[in-house]
Amino acid sequence: MPELVVYVDRSNVNPGKLEELKEAVKELATFVEANEPRLIGYHVYFNEESTLMSVVHVHPDAASLAWHMEVIGPLMPRFADLVTMQSIDVYGSPDDDVRDRLQQKARTLGGGRVAVHRLHAGVRRLPGGGWAGGGVALAHEAPAGASPGAPADR
Repeated sequence: MPELVVYVDRSNVNPGKLEELKEAVKELATFVEANEPRLIGYHVYFNEESTLMSVVHVHPDAASLAWHMEVIGPLMPRFADLVTMQSIDVYGSPDDDVRDRLQQKARTLGGGRVAVHRLHAGVRRLPGGGWAGGGVALAHEAPAGASPGAPADR
C-alpha cells in the first residue's frame, strides 16, 4: 500500500493583506478541488489573531504531491506579496523533483525552511480499505451513544 504524504506549511500574513489573502486562498482551494481529484484533503487555517496561516494537505502517495506541486506552481507568485513563508514540512517520501519544487515555493514566498520527515512507524485506518470507489471519507459520525473516535462495532 502506498505511503500517505502529509504536507504542512506555515506563513506569516503580511500586514494589511489578510482580506486579499483570504479571497486568494478560497480561489486556490476551488482550483485544487477542480484539478486534483486524488487529493484526500486540502485545508487552510488562520490562528486566532489572523497573523499566521497554515496549509495542510493529505495525499494518497508521493505522486499526488508531485502533481499538486506541478499544477499550483504557476499560481504561487500571486501569494508573494500576501505572505512570508516560515516553513514547509512534508511527512512522507517525496522525490528529488518535488523537493526542488518545495524549495522553489519557499523561495518564491519569502524563504523559510523545508523539511522532509520519513515514516518510521504508524497505523492507517481508512474506511473501505483503500482508495477504490472514487474517494474515502476520513471522518465519520460516532454511533448513537458512542464517544467520537470510538470503534463503530461497540
